[in-house]
Amino acid sequence: MEAVLSIAIFILAYFFIILEKVNRALVALTGGVFMLILGLFDWNDAFTSFIDWSTITLLFSMMVLVSITQRTGFFEYIALVLAQKVRGEPIRLLIVIACLTAFGSALLDNVTTVLLFVPVLLKLTSILNLPTFPYLLTIILSSNIGGAATLIGDPPNIMIGQAVEHFTFGSFLMHMTPVIVIIFVVTMFFIVLLFQKSLKENIIDKQKLDELNPEEYLEKSPLLYKSLFVLFLTITGFLLHPFLHIELTTIAISGALLLLLLTDNELNAEIVFKEVEWLTLFFFMGLFVLVGGLQATGVIEEISKGIIFVTEGDLPTTAIIILWVSGLASGIVDNIPFVAATIPIIQEFQEYGMMNLDPLWWSLALGACLGGNATLLGASANVVVAGIAASAGKGISFLKFMLYGFPFVLLSLVISTVYIFFRYLLPFLQNTIQ
Repeated sequence: MEAVLSIAIFILAYFFIILEKVNRALVALTGGVFMLILGLFDWNDAFTSFIDWSTITLLFSMMVLVSITQRTGFFEYIALVLAQKVRGEPIRLLIVIACLTAFGSALLDNVTTVLLFVPVLLKLTSILNLPTFPYLLTIILSSNIGGAATLIGDPPNIMIGQAVEHFTFGSFLMHMTPVIVIIFVVTMFFIVLLFQKSLKENIIDKQKLDELNPEEYLEKSPLLYKSLFVLFLTITGFLLHPFLHIELTTIAISGALLLLLLTDNELNAEIVFKEVEWLTLFFFMGLFVLVGGLQATGVIEEISKGIIFVTEGDLPTTAIIILWVSGLASGIVDNIPFVAATIPIIQEFQEYGMMNLDPLWWSLALGACLGGNATLLGASANVVVAGIAASAGKGISFLKFMLYGFPFVLLSLVISTVYIFFRYLLPFLQNTIQ
């Protein structure tokens, strides 16, 4: 009965989020509170188990850093330099944005990358009078695809890396990066094909663009130098994260506090806090609690156990089903709690005689990371982009995004299936026959 109630509330909340008639943060929080009222879990579970405070704190910290840096005109400067480098060509700009986002997501993490890139992108499309949707869609798709390439790029990879002792940063580069590069190239081919005509219809005054001086937008003040210094320190900390053994969240909050302290005389902290995307943060909290309700009532665990029942412990079948189930499920619920529930299930597969679980882990990583592109709720980066865009008056429709995102997920999963089969399953089947 409790499982039915949690599913009903989740579906109802999801329905209202899709309709976009009520603020999504209010819908998610209301759904979570209904679950509390019905006794599906208590406040202690919600605050200590379900809400991922590391993600919330990381988002808050980066929002503070971006908010302060934005006051210096730095993002306008970068946007103009980038626009002039590509001569204002919309398609070239789209490709450059995609490559930078994917690369940044692989080296940092996809949430941090979109927090840094989206303000630049919004300035850029405003200056060039370009439609924002193709570029926002490209940033979301690229961030999730690029983030899947490395251990630190996407939260599911971090969780899998912590669960499997012999998985290192190099393991992810060796096993995930090759297929991710293929998926990225194929995705970009179709994105350019989809938006080529509409983007070329936008006439850009290249003479006016050339006449603009990026340095005029840059406010060369102590605030600029302090912001860039702390931003550089924070990003360096992210890059050195595997060697420093300090959590990304700790690095981010340290950077935010340092910048707030350094700029206290020039900028009141209260003003900075007012500019934080609180609705996005509260939406995340509500979403974590909603999915937590599914966890608490055993819904997610039953999905994972169902995989074992269907496959009867057969490695090739299990690997493909994990890839597709995690890919499709991650488009509906946030991929973080789904992976958290699936990890112990995969670890139990050894009891079924599976000694080499690596193909299952890579299937889970690919499915969870790539499946996040299906809807705006599929991955943390998607919600962040949607929140920033909405606050700038460039909101993304849930259904419109899904219309584009879902086919790209299916394409990614098909490519991943071929990769998993030829790299892991075919050698396994050959050894079994021998």
